Amino acid sequence: MRHLKYYSILILIIGLLGTSNSLNAQKQSNKFVVVLDAGHGGKDPGKLKNHLKEKTIALIITKLVGNKLKDDKNVEIIYTRESDKFVTLDGRAKIANSAKADLFVSIHCNAHNSQAYGTETYVLGLHRNDDNLAVAMAENSVIYLEEDYEVTYDGFDPKSPESYIGLTLMQEEYLDQSILLADNVESQFRDKLKRKSRGVKQAGFLVLRKTYMPSVLIETGFITNTEEGAFLNSAKGQEKVATAIANAINEYKRTLNLDVFGGVSDQINTPKTVSQTKEEVYGDIVFKVQIAASSKKLNPDKHDFKGLNQITRNQENGLYKYYFGKTSDYLKIQELVKQAKIVGYEQAYVVAFKGEKKINVNEALKSKVN
Repeated sequence: MRHLKYYSILILIIGLLGTSNSLNAQKQSNKFVVVLDAGHGGKDPGKLKNHLKEKTIALIITKLVGNKLKDDKNVEIIYTRESDKFVTLDGRAKIANSAKADLFVSIHCNAHNSQAYGTETYVLGLHRNDDNLAVAMAENSVIYLEEDYEVTYDGFDPKSPESYIGLTLMQEEYLDQSILLADNVESQFRDKLKRKSRGVKQAGFLVLRKTYMPSVLIETGFITNTEEGAFLNSAKGQEKVATAIANAINEYKRTLNLDVFGGVSDQINTPKTVSQTKEEVYGDIVFKVQIAASSKKLNPDKHDFKGLNQITRNQENGLYKYYFGKTSDYLKIQELVKQAKIVGYEQAYVVAFKGEKKINVNEALKSKVN
């Protein structure tokens, strides 16, 4: 992913949400659960510009996203609000945690005192510049509408930069996945919708800090920009934005191959061995084919992976990675990638290991060939 390298800094996440009874609720199925969060609502209008209200636009787009996703029988959609009602930031996170969601997606509109325009998608982290901090402060200020917010948020003050510094490592394991989704969203906005993308960013959003799953906050555009505000307020614009977000979520789901663990599917007859008329062997490098990544821990010896054998599993960044094959021959691993794709693992790709350490494939290929 082109943006991921820019976000390799260590991020710290504010405080750990205490265990509540709602977190004891068990996920009712093996479906991929997406919590869609329409920003603001009720007594909290969000950003305002003339007749435009962020809470109204965000709700319309959010429900359109849900409608586009719900046709997939493997996906379950949960809304934090489906009407014009006020939901606390803490309450939104509790809904997601209680549902044991696989994704949390919060949808908003931006605003500025200029004609700034463009989309932004945020993952949780230390604000990297004053603009990011300003956006986080604006979104977090809603807690002033809540009773006992000092207690609920452990003395957090949205207006104080110091409040964004005392952070912990609790959610670092979700960072890579959150960035992956955020990058998908901005790619859809930029490449498919032809909107200006202001990129994937990091900031300290309270609505993200207490969720225990990959989470993003999407600023769909600036309602304070004359042209963009009109676009976001139009049925056509809302439909296009919702389609882009839904496509990004579906692409994220496909990338993780979370829908390939449902049991034995119809098998495609493929050769179990690979012909080797040539060799390109890297003596101290082991290549494998990554076919899936999931929160599900499966026994490679007992689960059917579409007829593929030689499956291994590693735990990495909060996910279980599943690999097909094992060889130091780069030509052979390319053949194994083709085999994995034929049986249905369309997102399969090569990974490289040196000893127990995963390394960049380009780095591996630069090593000496025996």
